[in-house]
Amino acid sequence: MSTFVDMKKTKIWTVAILMGVSFIILLGMQLTYIKEMANMKKEQFDESVNRALYQASRNLELNETLRYLEKDVNASARREGRRDTAMMIAHKSGTVGSTSTHQEAPMGNQNNAFSSFKAKTMTIKPAQMPKAMILKNDPNSNNAASKSLQEIVKNRYVYQKALLDEVLMNMLYSASDKPLKERVNFRLLDQDLKAELMNNGINIPYHFTVTTQDGREVYRCPDYTDQGTEWTYKQVLFRNDPSSNMGVVSVHFPDVNSYIFSSIRFMIPSVVFTFILLITFIFTIVTIFRQKRYSEIKNDFINNMTHELKTPIASISLAAQMLNDDSVPKSDRMMKHLIGVVSDETKRLRFLVEKVLQMSMFDRKKASFKKKRLDLNEMVENIAKSFDLRVEHTGGKVYVDVEAVESTIYVDEVHFQNVIFNLMDNAVKYRKPDKPLDVYLKTWNDDQHLYLSVRDTGLGMKKEDLKKIFEKFYRVHTGNVHDVKGFGLGLAYVKRVVNLHNGDIKVDSEYGKGTTFTIKLPIIKD
Repeated sequence: MSTFVDMKKTKIWTVAILMGVSFIILLGMQLTYIKEMANMKKEQFDESVNRALYQASRNLELNETLRYLEKDVNASARREGRRDTAMMIAHKSGTVGSTSTHQEAPMGNQNNAFSSFKAKTMTIKPAQMPKAMILKNDPNSNNAASKSLQEIVKNRYVYQKALLDEVLMNMLYSASDKPLKERVNFRLLDQDLKAELMNNGINIPYHFTVTTQDGREVYRCPDYTDQGTEWTYKQVLFRNDPSSNMGVVSVHFPDVNSYIFSSIRFMIPSVVFTFILLITFIFTIVTIFRQKRYSEIKNDFINNMTHELKTPIASISLAAQMLNDDSVPKSDRMMKHLIGVVSDETKRLRFLVEKVLQMSMFDRKKASFKKKRLDLNEMVENIAKSFDLRVEHTGGKVYVDVEAVESTIYVDEVHFQNVIFNLMDNAVKYRKPDKPLDVYLKTWNDDQHLYLSVRDTGLGMKKEDLKKIFEKFYRVHTGNVHDVKGFGLGLAYVKRVVNLHNGDIKVDSEYGKGTTFTIKLPIIKD
């Protein structure tokens, strides 16, 4: 950390910008990849669903064809059964030629007789049959069994083709006339939908409805919900029928979002970690700049402390030299003056050192208060008297206005006196050099609190300084670092003491007109 602190601001900013841009680009690329993956998954989902719906509708049409085919085959079988029964009865009664309803048409072999339906189909030319169904003739063979087999296969094909033609004609003229609910087996449709969706890799819940082409609902699945209706896919049923007889199946998926994002969930931790790294980096950069600022403040503090300590030390050293110099006359007045200088400068040194130690104790939370009940009005009046000389030296005056009725406070006397002294000392330090300084001390009450304000007519402060004046080591610059004495600890000490006494302090200042500090304390009632 110290290496970064020692770096110049330009280098830190360069590294910060490069790293920040890199993290942002990386995060943007990850988000773009996730978006593209989601779009690709959605397109695949759309294609799979549409393909499954198309196949399900085709299966529905095939099932209808199969149903009619079975119906006609069964009907034909019943007709053939009745004919055979009638032939057997007629044969037994000896009236075959006169009572048969289906005229036989001999075709070579007596065992190959056909019904009128079969005979009707014989008009179809063999050239119209698939070549695969025509057996290849051997010119060197006149085997009767081979010719009979060819005839059987040919006649069987013709019969099946004619049967299918009848089924198709029946469907064409009768199936489309039925209502949609009679043509569709909704249970089988549901099974087909589920099977085709699974065949296309989709295994998530769905709901579906079947409607007519004009929007009238024919069927709705039992567990239907409106959730996920924005993901609705439609497929026309019986698309080759007249438009008035068509149906529409609508399918929607309530969990489609989770399905789409299931494939990109592995990217979410990466994005989260990248975001955490970005936040950590920003925090690190802010910490570096803060530490650098603290380093600059501490350097300024050391410079100011050196200057502050040098003055009393130089005074004490000069007094000691005069005491040790035999050439200097040692009159009582001179000795009293030198001893006074040593005593005053020693007290000043002790005060400066104690101020630093007090802040150190507060930082380590080792400070202890000896609280007792005191009268704030009385304390303010005494401090004002002791400060009169310093303020009068500037040509001004200290004004006291004690309006507080409930003026009892429960505080540490030494520390709270130091609070007021620091505020007044701050007013003297930042006075206008060419004008008298006036200081106004005032106390008052509201329903629950006791207030003390310290107002001066000094230089005032700018808005950017008001936010930082209670920070440790911070000092308002006046153009010369050393024209105002101090370490930048006074107001930090004041705020800490007030807060530890369950109070609050606020500052209001206007540059060029003066500053007002207001302390709010809880009332201590007897």
